[in-house]
Amino acid sequence: MSVLIFDDVSLAFGEQQILKQANFVLEARERVCLIGRNGAGKTSAFRLISGEVIADSGEIRISSGIQVSQLIQSLPNELDSTVHAYVAKGLASLQADIDEYEALSQKELDAGGLAELSKLQRSIEAHGGWHIDQQVESVLSELGLPPEHKLSELSGGWQRRVALARALVNQPDLLLLDEPTNHLDLSTIRWLENRINAFNGSILFITHDRAFLQRIATRIVEIDRAKLRSWPGDYKNYLRNKEKSMEEEARENALFDKRLAEEETWVRQGIKARRTRNEGRVRALEKMRVEYAARINPEQKARIHVEQAEQSAKKIVEARGIGFRYDDQPLIDNLSLKITRGDRIGLVGNNGVGKSTLLKILLGELEPQQGSLKMGLNLEIGYFDQLRRKLDPKRTVVDIVGDGRDYIKINGKERHVIGYLRGFLFSAKRAMTPVSALSGGECNRIILAKLFTQPSNLLVLDEPTNDLDVETLEVLEEQLSLYSGTLIVVSHDREFLDNVVTSVLVFENAGKIERYVGGYSDWLRHGNVLTETDKLSKKETRAAAAAAREAAAQKANDLGNASNTGNLSKQGKLSFKLKHELEQLPDKIDSLEKEMEKLLEISNEPGFYTQDHKETAPTLARISACKKDIELAVERWAELEQM
Repeated sequence: MSVLIFDDVSLAFGEQQILKQANFVLEARERVCLIGRNGAGKTSAFRLISGEVIADSGEIRISSGIQVSQLIQSLPNELDSTVHAYVAKGLASLQADIDEYEALSQKELDAGGLAELSKLQRSIEAHGGWHIDQQVESVLSELGLPPEHKLSELSGGWQRRVALARALVNQPDLLLLDEPTNHLDLSTIRWLENRINAFNGSILFITHDRAFLQRIATRIVEIDRAKLRSWPGDYKNYLRNKEKSMEEEARENALFDKRLAEEETWVRQGIKARRTRNEGRVRALEKMRVEYAARINPEQKARIHVEQAEQSAKKIVEARGIGFRYDDQPLIDNLSLKITRGDRIGLVGNNGVGKSTLLKILLGELEPQQGSLKMGLNLEIGYFDQLRRKLDPKRTVVDIVGDGRDYIKINGKERHVIGYLRGFLFSAKRAMTPVSALSGGECNRIILAKLFTQPSNLLVLDEPTNDLDVETLEVLEEQLSLYSGTLIVVSHDREFLDNVVTSVLVFENAGKIERYVGGYSDWLRHGNVLTETDKLSKKETRAAAAAAREAAAQKANDLGNASNTGNLSKQGKLSFKLKHELEQLPDKIDSLEKEMEKLLEISNEPGFYTQDHKETAPTLARISACKKDIELAVERWAELEQM
């Protein structure tokens, strides 16, 4: 069944054509990733679906009865709201249907009114039923969220979980995810992947995280020259087929151009030739001219050059027994480390474990509280995060990158700043734009463009991939692979780490940092676990679940359960049968949760989603069944507790 259809949809903002007679069909239970370079129109496509933007022409059809939810790119801004209140707003449309049903039911209705009442009833029951608070408490319990905490009390990662709960609470048929891994650390990204893979509806998502894309997507749809091009299969399959398609397009264009040149030569022959020329051939030439004029060539690829300084000394940094604590919490404990010329090191860890602190110590910006540090000689350091802090929103791109000069020296040669910026995908007009008017991805490209004009032999990149489109990421990786200096990278982008580093420093235990050969995937095969600081304590998690169950039970009690009174004894207590059922439920819930945890671990294994669907389907089906069984068991537990 088709869930969403784009039928010859066109959209333009001024001179910029976003979509031109674009067509697309999303089927039930598909997980489709929408890709395209920054500014291609991915977020605009989402706004078309949600109705925030109206297409210039064409039609967007969402199947009747389909419930749509969206996880937006930014963090929640209602920081004074409690978790429960924020999530409940995801059921605003359901609440409106219930209110309308109750209002209609108080009136004397004709046949048309009764039909409308019946339609409302079907819609309400299809999307969770009448007890809104129970739906909210159920999703809060499932995601382990504390109902009464304010959003301001939670970290960015937990705020992201709350936003996902709001998107899921109305049991949507179609889920829109705009950069869902933003603000998340590695552990939370893995959690999100498992949660999304267990979702039964259709998913349309945007992401720059290629590892996330590879694990989630069953199809890629690319915004390419204002068209929507579909590529079945996962991301790696898309890369192979895209390359073949581009080569074929280049060959066809070359043949067309050759034929056109031959025809243009023929039509320019002398008077005698023109008198006897074939008018059909002339008309065919005119058609070829129109086709040539209408051709939209592939967009220019990013061209990035990293300016390199003279070679440094062999020793870059030597740390002996360094340590650093924050509020009596050990971030770094007795770390000894040697970094030598040409090392390519990735810092891997969750939020708050001390990656940026370690960077500052290694660069001499911060004194270790214990141990000693020696820096090598002849170091020319390029520091990505430092430039981010100095980005002035009032200055233009040209002014920042050129420091007020029209020409800059690249690879020993003078280049005009605007020409240089074209390699970072800035048009001349965009290069004259103030930073305040640019997107996050464009700001990151400015920093990279500025950084790479400065000769360096030690390059330090703290989260350089944020908001960059996939194409720019791949070009950046290619240039970093050619960099002969020393490289230190902090990133949550697992694919980026695998592609650019040769060893990783991993924050595994409180203050303990271990070094491994290879990238993130090589470390993952060791089966070790990252230090987690961005999590609720077990006590808080249990309290959150208990609060959710108590609230659900209270709601059930308030509504009354008259149908169950036949099971009670005359003294108002549970019968032996129901008492036994109540006693068994905690163990049943615990057993189901453990089973689901093991199943999620299986689905989390590298290569799980590269298997044939017949191999993965039983595991995914059981995950879905476990989820439903847990929900039913928790609801039953709450119901019996109040009897």
